[in-house]
Amino acid sequence: MNRADEDEYRQFVTARLESLRITAYLLCRDWHTADDLVSITISKLYRHWRRVRPMENVDAYVRGMLTNAWLDERRRPWRRERSTDDVPDRADVAFPEAALADREHLLDLLAQLPPRRRAVVVLRFWCDFSVEETARTLGVSTGTVKSQAARGLESLRLLATLDSAVKGEGA
Repeated sequence: MNRADEDEYRQFVTARLESLRITAYLLCRDWHTADDLVSITISKLYRHWRRVRPMENVDAYVRGMLTNAWLDERRRPWRRERSTDDVPDRADVAFPEAALADREHLLDLLAQLPPRRRAVVVLRFWCDFSVEETARTLGVSTGTVKSQAARGLESLRLLATLDSAVKGEGA
């Protein structure tokens, strides 16, 4: 890669690093894994920068790379292991800042969705992708995106309702 291409790559990555990190966190719900996913994505992007740079929507392509990296990581056996001896790092819901509690609650609900459905919901509603962009990113039809988005939102509503009912009974 020549110096001009490398400088352009660095500027692109620097400008979008935090956004990629947040998107990765929304997908996997773990900051360490999110950092790993971003590292994988930007290293692949570096290798293919000359081919990717002239694309019409580089941001969408890179988010697709990130999503595919997450889906690949989900398939790895060691990602299925869950430690039960450690207390998970979670915000105290009784914390006075309601926005933080709402965000944590939404992340908990998102974590209960199947991986593909969660990917559709994050890309459509967090990254603000169109149906077509989401379909291209995930390699599925637009109908699949529409149905997965509808089912994902329905599942989130149901989970939120069930969670509210459980909390209401305990109060």
